[in-house]
Amino acid sequence: MKRAKIDELDLHILKELQADGRITNVDLAARVGISAPPCLRRVRALEKAGYILGYHADLDGRALGFEVTVFAMVGLHSQAEADLKAFEKMVGTWPLVRECHMLNGEIDFILKCVAPDLSTFQSFLTEHLTSAPNVASVRTSLTIRRSKHQPGVPLEALED
Repeated sequence: MKRAKIDELDLHILKELQADGRITNVDLAARVGISAPPCLRRVRALEKAGYILGYHADLDGRALGFEVTVFAMVGLHSQAEADLKAFEKMVGTWPLVRECHMLNGEIDFILKCVAPDLSTFQSFLTEHLTSAPNVASVRTSLTIRRSKHQPGVPLEALED
């Protein structure tokens, strides 16, 4: 999908929204230095162009009882496009998998899984992941702690 080039004002709007998705349009307009109506038009245009995919709350998983984060490296028997898509579709149905990335190299996918406890993750691992069609291997790494959590993209890299 080819997207229109964004200008400095659009980039400023995106930075503000990425930092605070709940900001009011009036406050956003004040921060970026324009009036509210053109600010809202720009936000809607950025949404329509696909730069803004949605808005969400950044929840504290540990506070909600999700104590375990595991990265699972998955190798498949077949990397035919139909088999890759079938695996991705199946992963989409598993609530414990929060992210799925197809990789280049020795492993085919890395999954970020979040569970309330190790027992729950182990059940998911044996009942779903390792027994799934086309799965040849699964290696897991349990996280000890998270040192950085910065959702979004590094918009600073787009500045001249």
